[in-house]
Amino acid sequence: MAFAYSVLTAHTFASREPRHGFFRHLFRALMLTRQREAEREIARYFARCGGKFTDEAEREIERRFLAQL
Repeated sequence: MAFAYSVLTAHTFASREPRHGFFRHLFRALMLTRQREAEREIARYFARCGGKFTDEAEREIERRFLAQL
């Protein structure tokens, strides 16, 4: 039986997932940590102000968290 090149055998090398390096993993971990901390802070703010998402609450969240960028 002879080996024939086909579409099914051609993609085996290209379909491999690229590996991510150490710094990409570190950066992703830092970003996820910051996101979780921001979400916890927003939850604390809602708990303090009654738990309602009003226009005033939205403005305060934007003022506190978007100003840090």
